[in-house]
Amino acid sequence: MKINSIIVAVAATALLGSCSTDDSPSTQRTPVTVKITDAPGYYDAIHLNIDEIEIRTTSGSESLDVDGNPFNILDYTMGKDTVIAGDDVPSGMIQEIRLKLEDEGNEIWVDGVAHPLKTPSGQSSGVKIKVQDELIPNVAYTLLLDFDAAKSIVKTGNGEYLLKPVIRAIPVATSGAIAGTITPAESLANVYAIDGTDTVGTLANSVGKFYFPGMPEGTYKVVVEPTATGYMDKTIEDVQVVKGSVKDLGIISVQ
Repeated sequence: MKINSIIVAVAATALLGSCSTDDSPSTQRTPVTVKITDAPGYYDAIHLNIDEIEIRTTSGSESLDVDGNPFNILDYTMGKDTVIAGDDVPSGMIQEIRLKLEDEGNEIWVDGVAHPLKTPSGQSSGVKIKVQDELIPNVAYTLLLDFDAAKSIVKTGNGEYLLKPVIRAIPVATSGAIAGTITPAESLANVYAIDGTDTVGTLANSVGKFYFPGMPEGTYKVVVEPTATGYMDKTIEDVQVVKGSVKDLGIISVQ
């Protein structure tokens, strides 16, 4: 009788085990959507041809295919963005994101003329983007890639253009934004948001507007530095950024 009881118990345990779901960390997944936006650059167009995005977490890695043709990143400035990839990836702490570009199809338009954008051979494995955030199992996550056009393009002495992407990864759910308008727009201002030793920079666009997406909550100092002559620098202290909202600084005169 005792032997039969043991057999029944073992059989029941095996049956329950065969019907259970494997919820170990290595099998848990998080649905991730990747978007991209851009800080303005003084070019006609910048066409990027992205091949894939690899997300590496403490539980594994996943490559997300990017479907579609080259697109003009300058179409997505001042708070505009576009979805470039999405899929389920291993849950856990994000360790690294790699953005891989196609060898062909990347180009820049300057004064109505197209030039190929060459990517240095050292970046063949992909542009590495650091981000510290957690992917929670089964909780949808959106990651915004902030491409800095002004810093990502390098013109060589022989007139060629190199693409050395400068990209900031932004967890959308945990950030706010700063916006404003510089007048006159002809001042061609650089704008910086400073929090302690951390500085994020952008350019005011052709009508003087600027926008900082993905700013963590906190208190910032915003510094405006015109590049055209005849205008003065301007500093705005105690700019409060709150998660999920845009802090609009309104019109800032540099005359």
